[in-house]
Amino acid sequence: MSSPHLHPMLNMAVKAARAAGTIINRAALDVEAVRVSQKQVNDFVTEVDHASERAIIETLLDAYPSHGFLAEESGQLHGDKNSDHIWIIDPLDGTTNFIHGFPVYCVSIALSVRGRIEQAVVYDPTRNDLFTASRGRGAFLNDRRIRVSKRTRLQECLISTGFPFRKGDNFQRYLQMMGEVMQRTAGLRRPGSAALDLAYVAAGYTDGFFETGLQPWDVAAGSLLVTEAGGLIGNFTGEADFLHQQECLAGTPRVYGQLVTLLGKYSKFASAGEKAAVREAERAAATPAASGELAQNAEQGAEAAAAPTEPPRADDAPF
Repeated sequence: MSSPHLHPMLNMAVKAARAAGTIINRAALDVEAVRVSQKQVNDFVTEVDHASERAIIETLLDAYPSHGFLAEESGQLHGDKNSDHIWIIDPLDGTTNFIHGFPVYCVSIALSVRGRIEQAVVYDPTRNDLFTASRGRGAFLNDRRIRVSKRTRLQECLISTGFPFRKGDNFQRYLQMMGEVMQRTAGLRRPGSAALDLAYVAAGYTDGFFETGLQPWDVAAGSLLVTEAGGLIGNFTGEADFLHQQECLAGTPRVYGQLVTLLGKYSKFASAGEKAAVREAERAAATPAASGELAQNAEQGAEAAAAPTEPPRADDAPF
C-alpha cells in the first residue's frame, strides 16, 4: 500500500520491494526445495534471487520505462543504462543465510540520480521491517523516524562487519582488522547482510559497520539510510565517494572518526608507509615463530588456569 507522505518514486520502490518480499517469504516456507547454484566459491544464487529481481524490475520498468537498472543478477540488461536515473538493486541480500533458513536477509533498492543516491528502501521480509529514506527528508523504519545511536566512546559500541569468503580474499588482513576493532569495542557481529547492517546502523541498533569487497547494490540503499539518520559513511580513509571502491565504513559521527583512525591504514588508498607497516605485521603474524609463541602463550595460560590454587596464609591476610 502506497503512502501519501513518501516521494512517488520511493512509493514505487516500496511496492517493488514488497512484491519481492512476498516471493521470498513464500519460498522460505520450503527452503530445502529451492534450487541453488554457485557463482563462485561460497557465492550462491537461487531461483528466488532471480524471481525477486524480475518482480522488482518489472514493477519499476512499468512505471519508469526510460530509467536504467544496475542489478546484482542481471547487471545492466534492462532499461536505459545511459539514463540519469539508475535503480540499483539487490533482490536478496544475504542469500547464504536464506538457503540455510537463517532469517537475516533483505531486499535492497536504491535510486541514483546523476550519480547521487536519492531514494532508498531496505525491506526485511522475515520481520516485515521497512526502512526508507529520501534525500533531505530523513530515514524511517515502518513510518517511524530513526536516528543513529548517541554513543561516542568506542569501547561502549557494538560494531558489525562481514568476513572474507571469496577466493583471493586476504584473510590474514581481515583478522588484523577484526583484532583492532574487537579489542576496543563492546562487541563485533557478522549478521551476513550488508544492506541490513547499514540499516541497523541507521536505526541505532549498532554503532558502526565496516567491510571490504562490497558492490554498489550491497550498500547503495543503506548508505542513504545512514546519512539521513545522521551518520557518516565512506571508505576506510573517510572519503565519501566510496560506492564503487569495494570498501565501506559507516557509523555515528564520533564513532566513524575513531574507526577511520583504526582502519584507515588497511585501505587501498592508505599511504605507502601505512601499507608497508600492514604488510610487515602480516608477515610477522604468519611466521612459524609467531605461531609458536602464540601456542606457547596459550599452553602456559591453560596450565596456569588448571593449576590448583592455595588458600591464603594467615600472614598474607590484609591488615
